[in-house]
Amino acid sequence: MDKRESEIIELIRKEVKPALGCTEPIAVALAVAKAVEILGENGCCEGSSWRMTAEFTIKVDVSGNILKNGMGVGIPGTGMVGLHIASALGAVCGKTAYGLEVLHDLDKASIERAKELVADGKVSICIAETSHKLYVKASVSTGKGHVASALIEDDHDNIVETWFDDKVLDKCREADEDAMSTDREPSDYGLTVREIMDFADKADFGDIRFILESRDMNLALAREGLSSNYGMRVGHTIMSEKYRPVFGADFMSYAMAMTAAASDARMAGCTLPAMSNSGSGNQGITVTMPVIAYSIRYGIDDEKLARALVLSHLVAIHIKSYLGKLSALCGCVIASTGASCGIVYMQKGSYAQICAAIKNMIGNITGMVCDGAKVGCAMKVASGVASALQSAVLAMEGICISESDGIIEKDIEKTIRNLGAIGSKGMQSTDNMILDIMVCK
Repeated sequence: MDKRESEIIELIRKEVKPALGCTEPIAVALAVAKAVEILGENGCCEGSSWRMTAEFTIKVDVSGNILKNGMGVGIPGTGMVGLHIASALGAVCGKTAYGLEVLHDLDKASIERAKELVADGKVSICIAETSHKLYVKASVSTGKGHVASALIEDDHDNIVETWFDDKVLDKCREADEDAMSTDREPSDYGLTVREIMDFADKADFGDIRFILESRDMNLALAREGLSSNYGMRVGHTIMSEKYRPVFGADFMSYAMAMTAAASDARMAGCTLPAMSNSGSGNQGITVTMPVIAYSIRYGIDDEKLARALVLSHLVAIHIKSYLGKLSALCGCVIASTGASCGIVYMQKGSYAQICAAIKNMIGNITGMVCDGAKVGCAMKVASGVASALQSAVLAMEGICISESDGIIEKDIEKTIRNLGAIGSKGMQSTDNMILDIMVCK
């Protein structure tokens, strides 16, 4: 493996990782869990029994985007939504060693205790004055004069600073240059669609086989969603015999149902993890499940599927690098674009056809807004999958939205940058208005 291939695999491993629950409330739980661990490390408690006492309080300051994406989403195993219960669970059973699976040790006793803390008013959530789209600062007080805090910025598991009793313990943002060189943003890797396709084609299968973990994890979530009545039951309804005259039994309905079912389960608080992409479980589901569904329906072997998933994941990561982790643009736009490319790849599509699929997607559903993580996201996911398949079919027929249309350019990288500019800058006032509407309901 050469140096550049090693860098790309490093990027995939950084941006494609398991997450239990919606990543915004999970980031809150992670920050709270870190603060609790600091208290334990500084002798403020004995053993773990203190986690069940009533003295401590939790205060969490979050950016508007974290609040927006955490207000209405189900928290695994609780039957509840929102950041208050996520914070309480982080204190009661969270372990930072698990990363975005911080609530891995969730059990009935932890859930009941966390619910008590919320009911007793021990948790407060406030909007922070910050320029960071992704910002969580959790402070946990013992009630005996000691306070520990942890700050997450820019990435859902990126703890950049910690405190104990106003003393800074760790300030990762002031790390030495060698450490900083390994902490690269996706945009720092300088990817292009051409390089992504070349890598997907030529990488040794043994080096990318790990990507099949995203199939195993997200497929399990989809099957769970189809087998139970989670959320809005979007996937379950599309697959039902009752509505076969409406949806039919074709591949598009199958792919929409499988992808939506995984989102149904995840958004409603299923305790199975999702393999995320760019910090989003729903994006990880949407970027993979249409590709996985195609492989199941048409008997694609593991190697071809792995290469298609690598392509799909990397296209989404590449596009997302122009938007940041949280934006007003719905993540399923980016993720379903990656999935469209993966499906073209499995049909032996060319580089030109991959680019056409991307342009068709950008010319179609750009502008779909993110109004927070919630069970209704499964409907947006299903819409994204339908668009992905339509775009892929047209691309395979040599049909591509013209460069004279809208924001589409002849150059694929310029087209992607245009999408990024709209989502990160052009829709900023939209993002603010959405948040105002949500918090004033």
